[in-house]
Amino acid sequence: MNRHRVAVLAVDGVLPIDLGIPTQIFRDRPYTPYELTVCGDTEDAVTTSAGFTLGLTAGLEALAEADTIIVPGFEDFRRPPPPRVKAALKLAGRAGIRIASICTGAFAVAAAGLLDDRTVTTHWASADALEELYPRLRVDRNVLYIDNDTILTSAGVTAGIDLCLHMVRKDLGAAVANDIAREIVAAPHRDGGQAQYITRSLPAPQATTLADTREWALHGLEENLTIPELADHAGVSPRTLTRLWRQETGVSPHQWLLTARINRARELLETTDLQVEQIATRCGLGSGANMRARFRDTVGITPTAYRRAFQHQVG
Repeated sequence: MNRHRVAVLAVDGVLPIDLGIPTQIFRDRPYTPYELTVCGDTEDAVTTSAGFTLGLTAGLEALAEADTIIVPGFEDFRRPPPPRVKAALKLAGRAGIRIASICTGAFAVAAAGLLDDRTVTTHWASADALEELYPRLRVDRNVLYIDNDTILTSAGVTAGIDLCLHMVRKDLGAAVANDIAREIVAAPHRDGGQAQYITRSLPAPQATTLADTREWALHGLEENLTIPELADHAGVSPRTLTRLWRQETGVSPHQWLLTARINRARELLETTDLQVEQIATRCGLGSGANMRARFRDTVGITPTAYRRAFQHQVG
């Protein structure tokens, strides 16, 4: 397994929770190729937004040697990072190194000119500031993350988990990403297009939620689940189910089911020798032809090509 060097850039005032996400997901494991480095403008230490000092393992030279660079959020995001940091990021971007930002980390990447003429995202509360300071980019406030191939951006905090797991899924497949998600007790997959900010407050203790129904649906993906059946399981009307489902997940029941079925198909392609037609049946995708079309639309490649790429990634 070829090594994959991940450099996490910690600028002064780095947000500890944003820093912890990539260091946990890309840490050394026997079944992944990731080699993690936490680097910065100095080889000594940086001060986090919480006031404690964080030791670094490398200087900015680690960015040029990386296969992936991750820039966590930082506190004083309106203030551009030091010129040496901007220059190092710009050189890495020109070299085609994959660069991902979490939360307000997008401000550092934008300061290096790497987000010009792109649609990006950041924490919803910082979106206006990002557009104001860097008018050549466009901010999508309604997504968890955006993948522009070598440049990726995510919304705040937990959206960084979704983005990092998305990168693992691209690198190593769904089974490995799901293993890591289970280890860190995170949702295996939230689609990047989901809403990052839902205005509804948390449900009151007696309010109806659909968590049990979603769990029930995951165990019955092979069935032709309908809105009335889901509503019947939840004990609500179909109209109420659709409204609650979107409020709680950011997507419609149909889109949620399709994503769950494609994820199940990905894992079966990686971990079994079942034919596409058999996998389609097990995932509730109907015929092999329908699965091929849906899979290509969602993942970007055919099931056969996906299997070739990822079937032997699971350790």
